[in-house]
Amino acid sequence: MVRRPAVANHFYPGNPRELAREVEHLIGKRDPSGGQPVTGVVSPHAGYVYSGGIAGQVYSRIRVPRTAIILGPNHSGAGARAALMAEGEWDMPMGPVPVNREFAEKLLAQSRLISADDRAHQREHSLEVQVPFLQHLNPAITIVPLCLGHLDWDECREIGEALTRAGEHSEPRPLIVASSDMTHYESQRSAEEKDRLAIDKVLALDPLGLLQVVAQKHISMCGVIPTAVMIVAARGLGAQKAELVNYATSGDVSGDFSQVVGYAGILVS
Repeated sequence: MVRRPAVANHFYPGNPRELAREVEHLIGKRDPSGGQPVTGVVSPHAGYVYSGGIAGQVYSRIRVPRTAIILGPNHSGAGARAALMAEGEWDMPMGPVPVNREFAEKLLAQSRLISADDRAHQREHSLEVQVPFLQHLNPAITIVPLCLGHLDWDECREIGEALTRAGEHSEPRPLIVASSDMTHYESQRSAEEKDRLAIDKVLALDPLGLLQVVAQKHISMCGVIPTAVMIVAARGLGAQKAELVNYATSGDVSGDFSQVVGYAGILVS
């Protein structure tokens, strides 16, 4: 199937030239070497006016390989709890982006929890907003879009380990993108305090600890499941460290610090 953009002209420009200029501006200066190879990243998914600066800083630092596995939360609740778009293409403003069918089939064979299901992807923005950055940095990019609903720790671990098995013999290794915003609609001070707790668990590469602190401290991190799965997979692929690129909130753009959304950019390598 061909997936049409759900949030073009809303979260980001729908005109291809405007979008290319916007992404290039958000990425800014790049390392002349082409960026560092990383196993995974955490990147936010709000409208570019709010979170694009953090996402751009993440992508400015990394080398984007031929394939990116994009893990995002299921905001709509449609479809399977672990819904993989296993074939077809995404009709993005800057051109079509194919789904890596071969990798998707390997992933389906590795996990009893993952289903080939397009329904979760039709209106979901969390995966879509990552694609223009990936496409800009590697026009030949193929994607493996996996939309995740509520999963417990054992299920997160199982899917993460399936990603490891599917990716461990790939050359070059795929990039795993966990799409997540942080605290939603709390004061700047509250968001910063809570998000620091979650970020510290990501930096420690502690996926179970991340799930626990988010639940215990009532942190409204919408992509906690994708992030936990990414950490499991990245550790299985040899990742040993994580780095906070930057943290900001919507208040830094709007000037309203009473009800903010937090955004973190993190590299895992």
